[in-house]
Amino acid sequence: MTAPTATQVVRARRKASLAEGWRVFRADRAGLVGLVLLAAIVLLAVLAPLLTDSTGLDVTRATGAALQAPSAEYPLGTDESGRSVLLLTWWGARVSLVVGLSAAILSVLIGALVGVAAAHFGGWTSRILLRFTDFFLVLPSLVLAIALSTVLERGLWTIVLAIGVTSWPHTARVVRAQTLTIEARPYIERSRALGAGHGHVIFKHVLPAVLPLVFANTTLSVASSIISESTLSFLGLGDPSRVSWGTMLKSAMDTGAVTGGAWWYLLPPGLGIVLVVLGFTLCGRALEAVFNPRLRGRR
Repeated sequence: MTAPTATQVVRARRKASLAEGWRVFRADRAGLVGLVLLAAIVLLAVLAPLLTDSTGLDVTRATGAALQAPSAEYPLGTDESGRSVLLLTWWGARVSLVVGLSAAILSVLIGALVGVAAAHFGGWTSRILLRFTDFFLVLPSLVLAIALSTVLERGLWTIVLAIGVTSWPHTARVVRAQTLTIEARPYIERSRALGAGHGHVIFKHVLPAVLPLVFANTTLSVASSIISESTLSFLGLGDPSRVSWGTMLKSAMDTGAVTGGAWWYLLPPGLGIVLVVLGFTLCGRALEAVFNPRLRGRR
């Protein structure tokens, strides 16, 4: 019987690690609830073009009465233009999820790069990056996002850019602390003694150890990014050509749905934001327990 190769040993360890991670995640009932909730919402958002007709989003093709209460034809009522609120909420999930995921990925990517560079290189590089990080930490990220959204051309990717480039400092601090812990381990010193350069240390040792933390932080960042997108859209800084939950809430306020008692126009997008944020938060907390064993016995 031949001995397993190094590749087979690595694959077996990764498989065992994934199995253990899934076992820990599965033991967290709140995490499972969040995962099922997110899976259902994402599936509905992806299938929206196949299950619905996007022409119903066009104001010129609306056939219902303005702010009509829920009925058999319109289960969630209509908006001020006679469009189905159910259809608007369904398609609005696509924009909110895309913006939330894209902005979170951009934010975590910037934060991870700054955090790793500040911890690894040290010296003046660390000082400059940390002062740059502190500058963004002391300024309200929402105010900066509003300023960027006002200066730049209004659009979907402007919102992504505004949220992403203003919400990365916390990730940078967390990644820097984790990188300093990793680089203090003996195998990093041995690697450097054998002639390993910056690239080898960062990409072969530091990043593989930091990525689980970054992944968990990304999951939590999506929730805050979706809230930020809804806030910017509610303030009128979103993409006017696309329907999102934030723009629905703004339209409901502008057209008098709040004072007119048209609860069916307010409740669906508001509940959508709450459920998606709750789902990502529950999954993120469960992933934190998977990647940090010290948290498993505290929940």
